[in-house]
Amino acid sequence: MSRTLSRDIAQHIGETTTIKGWLHKKRLMGGLTFINVRDRAGLTQVLVEDKKEVEKLRGLHIGTVLEVTGAVVEDERAPGGAEIHDPTLKITMPVTDEPPIEIDKPIQHKAENLDTLFEYRVLNVRNLQEQNIFKVRAALAKYIREYLNDNEFVEIHTPKILGAATEGGAEVFKLDYFGKEATLAQSPQLYKQIMVGAFERVYEIAPAFRAELSATTRHMSEVYMLDIEMGFVDGHDEVLDTVGNMTQYALTKTYEELAAALKSMNAPELVLPEDGKVPRFTVAEIHEMYTKATKTDTRDEKDLIPDEERWISEYARKQLHSDLVFATEFPIEAAKFYHKVDAEKGVVAWGDLLFRGVEIATCPLRENDYTAMIEQMKKAGLDVDHPGYKYYLQAFKYGLPQHGGCGFGIDRLVQKTTGLKNVKEATLFPRDINRLTP
Repeated sequence: MSRTLSRDIAQHIGETTTIKGWLHKKRLMGGLTFINVRDRAGLTQVLVEDKKEVEKLRGLHIGTVLEVTGAVVEDERAPGGAEIHDPTLKITMPVTDEPPIEIDKPIQHKAENLDTLFEYRVLNVRNLQEQNIFKVRAALAKYIREYLNDNEFVEIHTPKILGAATEGGAEVFKLDYFGKEATLAQSPQLYKQIMVGAFERVYEIAPAFRAELSATTRHMSEVYMLDIEMGFVDGHDEVLDTVGNMTQYALTKTYEELAAALKSMNAPELVLPEDGKVPRFTVAEIHEMYTKATKTDTRDEKDLIPDEERWISEYARKQLHSDLVFATEFPIEAAKFYHKVDAEKGVVAWGDLLFRGVEIATCPLRENDYTAMIEQMKKAGLDVDHPGYKYYLQAFKYGLPQHGGCGFGIDRLVQKTTGLKNVKEATLFPRDINRLTP
């Protein structure tokens, strides 16, 4: 007899069928034994009355792997509107040790419980509500890929072991590479720009590594990033439009596909602009607005402070009906060596995409002129003759069009979509300054 998944049980009312899964819950009600069996599609309720079958469950705990064959009976109180009666149980992998946590009950996500949450992640991810977080994550990644593939982006995979830090700086993880010093990649920045010279439009979803001594709710040592680069752009607006449209597409499709799951998690209602245009404010405008509204003067800041990100996001949601908002035209002193700068205006062609109070993407236009790139690298104190930049500069020397892209935080996107308080909660096995396991 072929296996039936939990979501299809109701299609077999009046028939005999077999399910396979894990013992998820066992309870006695009025002298009757009920068990819930979990599979990849959800839960099936089983009524066990035969004493020989009940005896098979004696001493077994949640997580026991089993097969159940029985008659499917309609019951609107059961998950999916049907349950199995008169079952024959086959125990294929017994669990005789009592689990340290109860996966059939809500998993606490309070700040003081996070260490316990991650310590027992192997087990708590078997909780159906906990699984919803990672179903949302998978859906967002799926629809991001769908949008980019439909717009002729080519998915690439770049090295994560480098001979030099991608963007300079000391916040890198160093390792011994057969007697040579290497670093873990902070981003695929150099490689994705190189690939513009081949494919015009590329993207990658992959881990990046940041050796930051930070223990905030926004940072981790290993993060998953979406990196995009696109050539022959008319200007910075095209880059911002592409990232904004992609994000709206992924969010809209995910909210449609997983509406019930998001509702059960009390995720915020999705609010996006009716005209599809993500609102934009320059950094200077946000500083002025925030200073006027809060009496806290931030006009000398070169970047937005976290409270400004939250403030402008709340403003955009309430006043402009958008969960997304761009902060643009960062001051020139914030520029990195590969950014396109407007010396006359004193700004960088750089925009940050904010989502529900946090920056999820940095979206600049790149400098593509070889001579200008050399000058900017020297001004940044970089050694243009270092072997780590040799191949990067080859791409410019032999022709790159005007291009731009983004570094986009997948973890933060999932966190804010689901309404979690800490980015680590949106990650299966987070890595930070305190945790290297499981």
